[in-house]
Amino acid sequence: MTPKLQTAASVVATAMLLRSLARDYVPAELHHYLRCKLSKLLSSFSSELTLVIDEFHGLTPNPLFSAAQLYLKPHAAPDTKRFRATLPPKSRHVSLLVERNGETTDTFNSVQFRWKLVSERVPARFIHQDSFHSFSKSEVRFFELRFHKKHRDMVLSEYLPRVMEEAEVARERRKTLKLFTPADMRMVGRRGCEMWQGVNLDHPAKFETLAMDLEMKEMIIKDLDTFLERKFLYKNVGKAWKRGYLLSGPPGTGKSSLIAAMANYLNFDVYDLELTDVRRNTDLRKLLIGTGNRSILVVEDIDCSLTLQDRLAKPKSSQPVAITPWPFHPHDNPKPQVTLSGFLNFIDGLWSSCGDERIIVFTTNHKNKLDPALLRPGRMDVHIDMTYCTPCGFKMLAFNYLGITEHPLFVEVETLLKTTNVTPAEVGEQFLKNEDPEIALESLMELLIEKGRNHEKNKAALTIECFESAESFENEG
Repeated sequence: MTPKLQTAASVVATAMLLRSLARDYVPAELHHYLRCKLSKLLSSFSSELTLVIDEFHGLTPNPLFSAAQLYLKPHAAPDTKRFRATLPPKSRHVSLLVERNGETTDTFNSVQFRWKLVSERVPARFIHQDSFHSFSKSEVRFFELRFHKKHRDMVLSEYLPRVMEEAEVARERRKTLKLFTPADMRMVGRRGCEMWQGVNLDHPAKFETLAMDLEMKEMIIKDLDTFLERKFLYKNVGKAWKRGYLLSGPPGTGKSSLIAAMANYLNFDVYDLELTDVRRNTDLRKLLIGTGNRSILVVEDIDCSLTLQDRLAKPKSSQPVAITPWPFHPHDNPKPQVTLSGFLNFIDGLWSSCGDERIIVFTTNHKNKLDPALLRPGRMDVHIDMTYCTPCGFKMLAFNYLGITEHPLFVEVETLLKTTNVTPAEVGEQFLKNEDPEIALESLMELLIEKGRNHEKNKAALTIECFESAESFENEG
C-alpha cells in the first residue's frame, strides 16, 4: 500500500472512530447542535440555500410539510432508489412517500430542487395538547429544500404555492369518500366525540347507470361542471360558492341514487342531515359549520320537518313553547325547535359563506307542501322532478340488470309504461327475481298489467263515491 493510501485509510478510520464515539458518548442535543453549526459554517461558503420545513409549528401540524409529502413523487424521480408505501386506515389508495433521510429531485421553471426528508431521534417525552389528548414524541422530522440562492424569491412566490396547489389536487384524488351523520349533541365535546361521524361511502351509483332520461342527466352533469368552473365568478359577484338542488318525486324514483352519483362524479363527501333530530338553531349552526368544503349536504324529506312547514299555516297552539335547559339529560325529550328562519339564514344568509364549493340537496315527496321561501333561486337553484319509470329509464335498467339492449317484449313494456306508473325501484326488483331476460320481462309485464287494473278499480270506486256524495247532498238539500 502506498503512503498516500495509508494516510487516506488512516484518516477514514479516525473519522469513523470519532463518529462512533460521538454517537455513543456525546448527548443527542449536543450532537444536533454541533451538526447544525457545522452545516451553517459550510453553507456560508456555498451558493446554495437550504429551506427547512418542520413537521410541526409548536404543537400545530405544519400544512406545508404535509403538502410536500403529497406533492413529492419519489417513484417519478429516476434517481430515487428507495421510497415508502403506506395504506392509511379506511383508505383504498396506496401512498408512496419519500423514505426517511432519503432524497429526491424536482424541476420547476428549468430549475432543479433537491428535497430531503430528515428524521432525527430525540428522547421520548409526552406532550399535552389539551385536557383530553396527549402524545409521545420521540422523533423530529423536517424537509430540507436545497436550491441556488438566486432563485430565493421565485421559490417563495411561485414554487411553494405550486407545491400547495398540487398537494391539494393529490389529496382530492386520493380521498376516500365519506358519508357523515350527526353525532349525539349531548356527547359532542367529550373525549373522542366529533360533531360528525363518518363511514366510507361505497355506493356504486354513477350517471352512466342511472335510470333517468338522457337529457336530464346531461343537464345535471353540465350544471355541476359549470358550478365547479365558476369559483372566481361567485367571488366577483359577491355570492357564496354553493349550489342548491331540489329533488322531488315519489319514493323509489332514484333520489338517493342520484345523490350518490353526484358524490362519485364530483368526488365530494356527503353529510346527511336529519332536521327532526336537531333540537335548536344553535345546534344546527354548529353542525353546518362543521361540514367540510367540497361536500354535499343532504336534507331528506324536508316536507316532513314539522317546524319547516308553510309559515302561513295557522299555528296549532298559541301557548309559548318551553325551552329545555342545556345540556340535555338522557331522560329529557325536548321537542325540536329549529325554525324556518334559522335554517334559511344558513343556506342563504351570512352563515352561507362559511365554506366553499358546497352542494346542498333537498329531497321531498310532496313539493307542493314546501314553504315558498325555500323554493326561490339562491336556495334551491335547480328543481329536478324524479318521475316514474320512462321508456328510456326502463332500457337503462334492462341493460344494467339483464345485460340486454333489445328484446321483442320491449315494445309491449314501453306501451304499458305510458299508461301505468311504476318506479325504477319496482322495475329493478322484478329484474332481480330472475336473470333470464324472457322471464324477467314477462314478470314486469304482469306487474304493469296488475297495477293498471288496480288503478282502474280505484278510479271507478272514487267516481262512485263522488256520485253518491253528490246525490246525498242533493237529498239533504
